[in-house]
Amino acid sequence: MPELVKLAWLPNLSSGLPRRARQGCIYEAYVPDRLVGRSFSLSGETAADVADAERAIERLNRQATGLADSEGVARLLLRAEAVASSKIEGLEVGGRRLLKAQLARGLGDDPSDITATEVLNNIEAMRWAVESLTTAAAITVEDLCGIHQRLLAGTRIEQYGGQLRDEQNWIGGSSYDPCSAAFVPPPHERVSELLEDLCAFCNDEALPPVAQAALAHAQFETIHPFIDGNGRTGRALIHVILRRRGLAPFVVPPVSLTLATWSQDYINGLTATRYRGAPTGEEARDGIDGWIALFAAATTRAVDDAEAYERRVAEVQKDWREALGRVRANSATDRLLNELPGAPVITVRSAAALIGRSVQAVNEAMPGLVKAGVLKQTTVGKRNRAFEAMDLINAFTELERQLASPNGSTRHSPPERRVPHRPA
Repeated sequence: MPELVKLAWLPNLSSGLPRRARQGCIYEAYVPDRLVGRSFSLSGETAADVADAERAIERLNRQATGLADSEGVARLLLRAEAVASSKIEGLEVGGRRLLKAQLARGLGDDPSDITATEVLNNIEAMRWAVESLTTAAAITVEDLCGIHQRLLAGTRIEQYGGQLRDEQNWIGGSSYDPCSAAFVPPPHERVSELLEDLCAFCNDEALPPVAQAALAHAQFETIHPFIDGNGRTGRALIHVILRRRGLAPFVVPPVSLTLATWSQDYINGLTATRYRGAPTGEEARDGIDGWIALFAAATTRAVDDAEAYERRVAEVQKDWREALGRVRANSATDRLLNELPGAPVITVRSAAALIGRSVQAVNEAMPGLVKAGVLKQTTVGKRNRAFEAMDLINAFTELERQLASPNGSTRHSPPERRVPHRPA
């Protein structure tokens, strides 16, 4: 059974806090049940939702070949993790700005865009997690700390990266104390053992992958093991599990961005998993069943939107080839048309490295691509000449807007959070 640990909050009387914040209180910290060894029973409807979500992910990975190696989609998924995080939900970075910041970083420019830097850290953390942990023998607590360390690299709280918290944290209420918090995670002394149990659960294969990812994410958010960055790290864990289980070998749908759009349902779903009483009780069963159903539905919606984006990318590439006329197979132009969806902002040198051709060959291809409207010249960093594929960036922006709308269209259903402006 879960525990409610009663603890006393003793304020720092010399810290200059308001009088109300210097009074202290008795608060309750929630310690969840362990996951390993438990039996989870899904209702017939939820089991069907999970099966639908897994078929959708398999279809996306089988059919969406245009997305399989797309760095652009990877950036979308990672930006989704950043936006959905409770701590940085207010960070707004449009697709074009983020792509240019990433290219500038690759060129060695000192990053001046702090907001973009934090989002780019999400990209690095997710890439490392998926590439390193997919083939690892097991997910460990050290691996979770490794994701978190990359997430906070170069930020104002870098010193906390990869470090399990050594103090109490809380969600909601006052910034000064947990006395009025909406939720208080376990005391820091319990974090390590709970994470060990969570990792053991993630390494098991008894549950369907979508149900396992849903439960692992909820448990991670309940433990809240870090000072900051828990939302982003917990969402990275979703991607790792779906990839490790073989369900999503190429593309993981942007499920966390959909959950951020359904923000109140998302919060309510996580809260419902923090039941009181026996794990076999009605409250526990209903809470876990409802959360898994919501997660599965969000996954299916995310797949639908990702497939729509893949179709739009294919249309853009078709329009490019029609505008260019005959393109010689395997030429620099041909290769760039295939690779631009993964790198919509390029320099001549980055393009040469991307397609395995000489700088001269790329230089010769650029005028034709610019004339046909495939690329537009711009500047990245301090003085670096670059080129951007605005059709792709606009498609990326439209997808962000679509994912922010509860009904899938900001024309008919207002977005639930701030989104980039509609492309002209």
